[in-house]
Amino acid sequence: MRMIVFGATGKVGRHLVDQALKEGHDVAAFSRNPRKSDQSSKNLEVVQGDVLDPASVNKAVQERDVVVCAVGMPLLNKDGLRAKGTNNIIRAMESAGVKRLVCLSAFGTGDSRDALPFHYRYLLAPLVMRRMYCDHSLQESHVKNSSLDWVIVRPAHFVDGEHTGQYKNGFGVGDETIKLKISYADVADFMLKQVADNTYLRATPSLSY
Repeated sequence: MRMIVFGATGKVGRHLVDQALKEGHDVAAFSRNPRKSDQSSKNLEVVQGDVLDPASVNKAVQERDVVVCAVGMPLLNKDGLRAKGTNNIIRAMESAGVKRLVCLSAFGTGDSRDALPFHYRYLLAPLVMRRMYCDHSLQESHVKNSSLDWVIVRPAHFVDGEHTGQYKNGFGVGDETIKLKISYADVADFMLKQVADNTYLRATPSLSY
């Protein structure tokens, strides 16, 4: 499958690229700074570009079968990078006729906010993480209002850890067994599964151990 990964040099993005290559996909790794990538493969193309530049995004999505968006943003950034960049990606995909989008969001966005523990919901989310959640909310709105075949993935708190392939997904409010953490590698694992699986088509599955 001809895949492009936006945010390819980020912590989730690097795992997405590695795992996609191991699965035999042809991967384009889109990044503002390709020098950050030390990955190499005959099936890997490193694409320099900026998600805030519609022209470079339009060019990058041409002749791709699927787009995986793992664009990140510093916690206190005020620019709304995810929402603006994702909107450019959506417009480019619609123009190029590329339908499948797997997009990284965050647990606590939208209707998953009610599943956050008390200190997250009333302290961290509205104070420390307010800009992040606002950006993700607008990002999700752009995706949901598109004509694409999308899946929005909402992982819990990122941690360093192994690629286990063992985690919970699609859980709802009231599941007290979740640990509210997930490794970057396992987030990538789940996102790649959504490339061809329609279980969560046009849905927002949460993800955690």
